[in-house]
Amino acid sequence: MKTTGLVLLLGLLGPVAHADVYRFVDEDGLEHFSDRRDDARFRLVLRDVKTPSATPDRAKCTTCTFSREIESAAQAEKLDAHLLRAVIGVESGFRADARSPKGAIGLMQLMPATARRFGATDPADPAQNISAGARYLRTLIAQFEGDLSLALAAYNAGEQAVQKYGGKIPPYRETRCYVPAVLRQLAKLQGQEIGSTNGPLECVADLKAGSTN
Repeated sequence: MKTTGLVLLLGLLGPVAHADVYRFVDEDGLEHFSDRRDDARFRLVLRDVKTPSATPDRAKCTTCTFSREIESAAQAEKLDAHLLRAVIGVESGFRADARSPKGAIGLMQLMPATARRFGATDPADPAQNISAGARYLRTLIAQFEGDLSLALAAYNAGEQAVQKYGGKIPPYRETRCYVPAVLRQLAKLQGQEIGSTNGPLECVADLKAGSTN
């Protein structure tokens, strides 16, 4: 399913927004949205954590897949393992072979320079990828004084982007979808109630507001 424009995007999502959403802007400046990444230019802007898995094992990914690596990295960096699972779920859908059009690699979608910065000599290796991603996330949490939303925004858009906008979440569509998506996934994994302020419809509202990425 491929379409353009916000009105058609809302139709794609449906009344309860149960769909992953991908987006790219073509050479004429026209925005394209789809519920599947059938073009290399598409970039994920909203992941529906309730979307049924393509394979039976994927449905269990947040509780068992790469569990040893996640727990080890979380313990080493003093992070909640559920936070790493939430980031991995949104970043790559627990696909160790995931690669973005911009060159981000692996489960935690690390750019090569970031992977090297945090000690991953082979960022395609799940254990190294998760470990380096956890170190990066811990660094960002410390840098933004424990503000998890800002740390996640920086993980997605870069530290400089958060600083550029005065220590606030940058007005980028992808980032404003990404932060609530991770927080919702984290709350779900922790067994918390998921409040309306972080829902996918609010993400669509950000798209409607016309922020740029």
